[in-house]
Amino acid sequence: MKLLKLTSVIIILLANSYIVRAQESSFTAPEQAESRLNITGSLLTDERFLLTDKNDWAWNENRLTLKLDKKISNRSKFYSEVWLRNIGLPNITSSADLYNKGIVDPINFELREAYVQIFGFLSKNLDITIGRQRIVWGTADKLNPTDNLNPYDLEDILDFGRHRGSDAVSLNYYINNDFSLQGVYIPIFQPANMPIGIYADALSPEMELPQGMVLNEFSDTILMPRYNLAESSTSGLKFKGFVKGVDFSLSYVWGYDGLPFATRNTFIPIDAFGGININSQLSFSRTHILGADMATSIGGFGLWAEVAAFIPDKDIIMTNDFSAFYPASPVPVTVDSLLLESSKPYVRFVIGGDYNFSNSSYLNFQYMHGFINERGEGNLNDYFFVRYEKKFFNEKLRVAPIGGGFIVTDWNKIKDNYTLLFVPEVAYQATDNIEMSLSAAIIEGKGSGVFGNLNDYDMLMFKLKYSF
Repeated sequence: MKLLKLTSVIIILLANSYIVRAQESSFTAPEQAESRLNITGSLLTDERFLLTDKNDWAWNENRLTLKLDKKISNRSKFYSEVWLRNIGLPNITSSADLYNKGIVDPINFELREAYVQIFGFLSKNLDITIGRQRIVWGTADKLNPTDNLNPYDLEDILDFGRHRGSDAVSLNYYINNDFSLQGVYIPIFQPANMPIGIYADALSPEMELPQGMVLNEFSDTILMPRYNLAESSTSGLKFKGFVKGVDFSLSYVWGYDGLPFATRNTFIPIDAFGGININSQLSFSRTHILGADMATSIGGFGLWAEVAAFIPDKDIIMTNDFSAFYPASPVPVTVDSLLLESSKPYVRFVIGGDYNFSNSSYLNFQYMHGFINERGEGNLNDYFFVRYEKKFFNEKLRVAPIGGGFIVTDWNKIKDNYTLLFVPEVAYQATDNIEMSLSAAIIEGKGSGVFGNLNDYDMLMFKLKYSF
């Protein structure tokens, strides 16, 4: 009986405590509500398999995204984004691997962003952001030639425009309501990370060997910039404005190309039949990047354009060393090739537009000259991307029968130098925060090119995203 009475008292006290807290929360001041830590995010399941006889699995990813956002009054803000992922397939080659849970069930943690922003820092018109941050520049849809401060994240070659965050200091000075000036300093250089899985060779150029040589083994060494304030840093400046319905910006970046150049190749003979080993030395090049972009709307059509001129800080030369073939030579036997000339900048650009029709359909078109791994004016290819989609049943069902791109690597011999990328999709909004989609990637083409290397990897893709 005593136990029953004690239990009843505890229940009453807990109930009263809950009521008091509920009453207090209902009268919370706006300033206190703003200071709370908000947690949002999503859970993504991304599964892909090849459309071949054996239907090999091509991609397996389960990603939990957590976004933490806290704003204290109107003076400061904290934001972070982390990824917790199970990505990849078990790469088991021996029984010893069964004792390594990281191989059997690969798990990945990634800090995408984590920064503090202070409003009205030193001046009411100046904001400062310090920490790991994604600094987005450009107006085009995902494909932005002026977006060069953060390193490219090329892990998934079909996820266009993905970047990683950088540890940076960013200053924004607002001249007035229409014009602002941004300065960015990134002390530590981070290269782009390359595609994984079946996409691993998508950005790797074909190696052309001298006649009579057969490659036996290839190895490489990467020379990173020295980590100090001068050599490893990147800086940028952008002037942004709005005039007569047109958003525009002018920008400058002094940094590194995120993809390395092969600056020295050492050829070593191994037999009398032309067999060779090659060791390649890779390095990163300092680059000046001048950019401009604009976006506007005319008659309901959204229009944008973006251009960037890339100017190498110095000539980039590739040296082929054949000294091992001539051991008696008193001097090294080398052949130099000019990859990029500092006096000849190359230009990448994008123009495009989109339109929302009254019948719940949407059209997006972009033309791009030069992909991220293409350097030098004579090496830039042409890319045409289009997507048309229509929504049904109160916009719960989205059907995109047309999606993908057409790529030309040589207009003079287009029949042998093209790639057709066809990506139709059907998506269903099951609830307000759950979307499921089924799509395919059909790739057909000839010759070289980014997606030409994926010619044999047609696949079916299923995604489920839960947002909270």
